[in-house]
Amino acid sequence: MRLPLICILYLCLAGCLGAPDNVVPVKEFELDRYLGQWYEIARLDHSFERGLDAVSANYSLRDDGGIRVLNSGVERETGALSQAEGRAYFVEDSSTGYLKVSFFGPFYGSYIIFDLDPDGYEYAFVAGNSTDYLWLLARSPQVSDELMANFVNQAETLGFDVGNLIVVNHQVN
Repeated sequence: MRLPLICILYLCLAGCLGAPDNVVPVKEFELDRYLGQWYEIARLDHSFERGLDAVSANYSLRDDGGIRVLNSGVERETGALSQAEGRAYFVEDSSTGYLKVSFFGPFYGSYIIFDLDPDGYEYAFVAGNSTDYLWLLARSPQVSDELMANFVNQAETLGFDVGNLIVVNHQVN
């Protein structure tokens, strides 16, 4: 009985670290340039961020060589701060923008940076293990219309349901 459960768990974990078709992680990724504060500009809806405004993520180094992930947001209905701390590790090599992230025990999900501002690391397009997970992150809480259009066009081409994108409100008190 234990072996089938272990096999099912393994298949679930392996599936969570996959990538949507045609989503390719960036190469020549530089972690030191990626660390720090990022603002969530747009996302597809999912339960762990539902109802949150002013969402941001802060990435810093961990003592074990991984990355500390601190996600924060403000609950729209109550105004309360909501935070979740996780950890991330590279799936491939450290120059490829493909990480696994966990906020709960041994369970990891894909974090695939498929487009990244090559000059100033001012924006990042991020996908999860399927087309259900998509984010536009930026160093400031607002981006140009041109960047947003580029994000929507790329995401749509890759099969994401851009009609369901949520643009994050950062104008909260």
